[in-house]
Amino acid sequence: MVAPMPRVLLITDDPALPRLVLSVVRSAGHEMLTPVSGVNAMAHWADSKPDLLVVDSMAGGNNGVAFVEDFRRSESSSARTPVLVVGQSADVEAKISAFRAGADDYLSKPLNPAELLGRVTGLLARLQPADQAHQQPGGKVIAWYGAKGGVGTTTLAINSAIAMHRELEPSVVLVDAALQLGDHPVFLDLGTDKHSIVDACDGPVIDAENLASCLVRHTSGIDLLLAPLRPESAERVSLEHHHMQQIVETLRSSHEMVVVDLDKKFDDHTLDVIGLSDALVMVLTADLACLKNMRLLLGTLEQVGVRQEKVQLVLNRSNAHTGISVEAVERVLPQRIAYQIVNDYRTAISSLNSGTPFMVNRPESPIAKGVVKLARGLTEPHVEPVEAPVRVGKFAGAFSALR
Repeated sequence: MVAPMPRVLLITDDPALPRLVLSVVRSAGHEMLTPVSGVNAMAHWADSKPDLLVVDSMAGGNNGVAFVEDFRRSESSSARTPVLVVGQSADVEAKISAFRAGADDYLSKPLNPAELLGRVTGLLARLQPADQAHQQPGGKVIAWYGAKGGVGTTTLAINSAIAMHRELEPSVVLVDAALQLGDHPVFLDLGTDKHSIVDACDGPVIDAENLASCLVRHTSGIDLLLAPLRPESAERVSLEHHHMQQIVETLRSSHEMVVVDLDKKFDDHTLDVIGLSDALVMVLTADLACLKNMRLLLGTLEQVGVRQEKVQLVLNRSNAHTGISVEAVERVLPQRIAYQIVNDYRTAISSLNSGTPFMVNRPESPIAKGVVKLARGLTEPHVEPVEAPVRVGKFAGAFSALR
């Protein structure tokens, strides 16, 4: 069945803005509804039920942001329509004001058509309704994110990708999305002469053939897309053109499993991948800093519209003697732990120092068996639903406003 064309509603009193937005929306294959003024905005939204709202901050006499706040209060809790605010100012205060009102993204005038296109596409992918979540074509995307550094996210992402390929034999590609300080070459004992993600980012549009030539085949049988060798090269992966989103979409058309090891920054790259992902695996350990971070992160994800059933919590080093039990962890967090990985420090550190994943040289170790169980669970067609999280605070847009 063909998915319905996304519908975009523009709220503005600026006579010049509809022409630009119409051009961009139609170029992306979306439907542009008749623009409405700020005075009639609420009534038209209720009648048209668009998939995306673009709101001019000056609509209704500088009342665009106030409309967003009223709109969020009247919106059903079961559905969240993404909102892009177009403002007069590029300063941080204007962005924070829009995000506090409930906006999901912010652009300042004058608008750049390419950036507007990227933001519209990213929001529609990131905040798609649950009933459209299974209409994504191609392979499955598994995104990995750590509650803080040092919890073992990269180790688990790498070994889970290998486990998926070994146990279930799908075509797997592993993406190192930590663009400034990616560690996959160290974990996999690779040289510095390999292609990286920046080699595929020469223009605004990612070329599938060029991207394929940038992949590195690991001895385990999985493909790798490595982070840049030098931190300053990371800016070539464009936020404006949403390169990371394009890369993941392209890779899922050529691979059955796309595993993405995310950066810790909550920028558009991270949010775009989360929006495209079928599962978001969030790794923590049983310590207070991790629990604090994870609680905040879960609240932020809920506020920006990430579906609850997408998130899978993994407690790494679950049997380590930290003084905090698994039961205590689950009492603190608004969501249950989906998977536990045992503390097998000797195997893990030996694997890291040798550059050989334990799924290759220690597949019978306790930690490897736990990763195999996790990999099988993540590749199943349906993920068990998790408990609905309670609201823990309003953080929507907080990270975006400060970048």
